[in-house]
Order: sequence, then C-alpha cells, then structure tokens
Amino acid sequence: MDPRLIIGSLAATLTTVAFLPQVIKAHETKHTKDLSLIMYVLLAIGLVLWTVYGLFLASLPIILANTVTLVLCFYLLYLKAKYG
Repeated sequence: MDPRLIIGSLAATLTTVAFLPQVIKAHETKHTKDLSLIMYVLLAIGLVLWTVYGLFLASLPIILANTVTLVLCFYLLYLKAKYG
C-alpha cells in the first residue's frame, strides 16, 4: 500500500475522531452555550471546501474525513441553534 495513502488515512481518521468528544458531550448535556457559532460556521465552510478539494484530487481520505466531520459539525450547529 502507498505510504502517502496510509499517512493520509491515519491523519484523516485521527482528526475526525478528535471531533467526536465535543459532539458526544454536546449531545448528552444539551449544553452549547460555550461553543462559538462563528467558529463552527467557518469550520463548516472550510470542511465543504476541503471536500471539494478532495474530489478534485480524487483523494478518498480527504473526501471521507471531511464529509464525516462536516456532518458532525452540522449536528453541533443544529444543537447550538436548538439549545444555544
């Protein structure tokens, strides 16, 4: 297997998994007051752009990681709108 693909897949997995504790905590506590709306909106825009970039490169690690993180980010934005 190509070492670049291994490194990209590992990086994509770790950065996506690193986002999970915040999503789980917000989901369980329904407390989102301390979450920055602007930061998550900017993050969502960045994730969309990364996904498009991954599509241009046909890079599965970039596409999958950013799509999954985007879904999680949208869920946090939903929780922020509902409980923020």
